[in-house]
Amino acid sequence: MASSDSRAPRAIRYEPDEKPPVALSLGLGAQYALLSISGIVLTPAVVIRSAGTGEDYLLWAVFAGLCVCGISTFVQAVRVGRVGAGYILLMGTSGAFIAVSVSALAEGGPGLLAALVIASSLFQFLLASHLSLLRRVITPLVAGTVIMLIAVTIVPILFEMLANVPEGTPAGGAQACAGATFITTTALALLASGAWRLWAPVIGVGAGCVVASFYGLYDTSMIAAAPWIGLPTTGWPGIDLSFDGSFWALLPLFVLVTIVGAIETIGDAIGIQQVSWREPRATDFRAVQGAVAADGLGNLLSGLTCTVPNTTYSSSVAITELTGVAARSVGVCIGGLFVAAAFVPKLAAIILAIPDPVVSAYVLVLLAILFALGIRIAIKDGLDYRKSVVVGVAFWLGVGFQNQQIFADSLGELGASILGNGMTAGGLAAVLMVVAMQATKPKRLTLKTTLTAKSLPGVDSFLSEFAEQRRWDDESANRLRAAGEEAILSLVPADEDGEAAGPPKHLLLALSGDRNAAEMEFMASTAEENIEDRIALLGRWADQGGEEPISLKLLRHYASSVRHQQYHDIDIVTVRVERQSGQAAH
Repeated sequence: MASSDSRAPRAIRYEPDEKPPVALSLGLGAQYALLSISGIVLTPAVVIRSAGTGEDYLLWAVFAGLCVCGISTFVQAVRVGRVGAGYILLMGTSGAFIAVSVSALAEGGPGLLAALVIASSLFQFLLASHLSLLRRVITPLVAGTVIMLIAVTIVPILFEMLANVPEGTPAGGAQACAGATFITTTALALLASGAWRLWAPVIGVGAGCVVASFYGLYDTSMIAAAPWIGLPTTGWPGIDLSFDGSFWALLPLFVLVTIVGAIETIGDAIGIQQVSWREPRATDFRAVQGAVAADGLGNLLSGLTCTVPNTTYSSSVAITELTGVAARSVGVCIGGLFVAAAFVPKLAAIILAIPDPVVSAYVLVLLAILFALGIRIAIKDGLDYRKSVVVGVAFWLGVGFQNQQIFADSLGELGASILGNGMTAGGLAAVLMVVAMQATKPKRLTLKTTLTAKSLPGVDSFLSEFAEQRRWDDESANRLRAAGEEAILSLVPADEDGEAAGPPKHLLLALSGDRNAAEMEFMASTAEENIEDRIALLGRWADQGGEEPISLKLLRHYASSVRHQQYHDIDIVTVRVERQSGQAAH
């Protein structure tokens, strides 16, 4: 049962709600910033230099990008209203936007780019507020596949960076510093515990930098030349609000990439929850909605400041799992350091001086952890034949398009901009296949009622009719009816005396299945604790001096699986009941 599996505690030193020492939060924040700031700086550099827009605008874009990423990382950690996940989700400039951003700059300059980023960010806010409507499309299967494809899109770049050293570097320099980083980081990840595991990232990078210095690869002249305090020499470029033909021609592409980026954010938001708690919990989709909304806020700010859009960096998940520290204070420190780096060029120079082989070797370890996490999320709800096809086909399509092995010469400029990224191509393939799977399922029967004990007779009659039509035997039919009853009783909000609290809420029951199994989906707004987590905790109530809720015990007994998805606007509890063994129709 999905809800009652043996959930082994994780080696988490600090959960999100806990407060580590300030020095530890600052140190870990510096590690995150150290390993991510180069991406925040280099992405706009690639975009702006490819479009030939000029170095003055590049200085502004980097400054604005660091400020926006710092603010949005802070919001992700602390959660402002419904904006933010409440977890360490590092925000950085998005590589997925490189191609479309270059096109926007070439067509209309920074003003057109700004208008397009602002317009496309509105779709993220829309997606965040209506995420429950897409629950059958953006599933853990899709999210896990996209997370695996993140590694596919980045690894080729890292392999190139492994040998990226200046001309005249002594032979073996790149291999030595990359090897020192990779071996140190991997060894600590496998063997270390306690404080050694906590500082594995900085120790690994530090070892690589020490070796690099012997080969002259750590460029201290860059650090010496950078001023301590500085601002861009040029000001805000402004926003083009003419909405000409170039805007409308490029808007669909920006929206498409924004949606794909949102899918990546959803995957990261699911992933960070899996590695942030000692006792594994069901995914809180309210936090996922907050993550997508914060991503939209970051892109809105990116548009208003005329810089490249941002997104969540999946390295947040891998580093959190590696260090075992998920405290929100670390996210606050990361955000503050990003903003500080925008005003302190020397700090950015210290980070940017780290040689490419050192950075790439360390990130390869993170991506290996991230890839494994993607697999775990994809198989979270079971991996049957059809789901295996989705994961396998989407993954290898992503690999093929990323490496330009699939009809690369016949895609054209538009097709290449959409499918040239493996995460985009594979993610879209996974979504389309999941939609096709949903379309082939039998039509669901629905019942509208209220979420009170008084609705039980009507629900019982509804389930009895379903069982009779599917020719279920009496024992299996009674099991289905009992599971439906206990699910409703578990959802009904109660006061301290156990009586129903507040006015009755609307309940929509959707029922589907065949002669072998039935799936009930209860949709209501309850604001109660997650039923899936409460079932997982059964057996520990007595140890804590409490009494196990009888409705949850019975629900666990009758159902083969229980899944509870909580959104801001609705709660969805999915209960699967299988026909008794030996009685199933063949």
